[in-house]
Amino acid sequence: MDITTLHWLALLASGCFEIVGVAGFERLHRGQRLHGLLLLIAGFGISLGFLSIAMRSIDMGVAYAIFTGIGTLGSTLMGMLLWGESRRPLRLAFVGMIIVAVVGLKVSG
Repeated sequence: MDITTLHWLALLASGCFEIVGVAGFERLHRGQRLHGLLLLIAGFGISLGFLSIAMRSIDMGVAYAIFTGIGTLGSTLMGMLLWGESRRPLRLAFVGMIIVAVVGLKVSG
């Protein structure tokens, strides 16, 4: 496995830990202060660490767009599946556009 592949894996991990940080926000919102705060700090801290590693070989604009895309997509899906947020067709269509945009950035870069 070459170093660029490892940086792409770090970018994927950074997006996943971004979702953990958002889950911490949700816990805080629901009154689970200590657990929420720990998830928030750990999730966002690890996420930014992996993003920093990923940006060693991935352009900043592409890395940040994919990082936020993964976080947005994951957080939206988590909200729909775990907390009963809206699953309206238009909302799902926009989630699909995020996926297309993230894949487009990967293949065009």
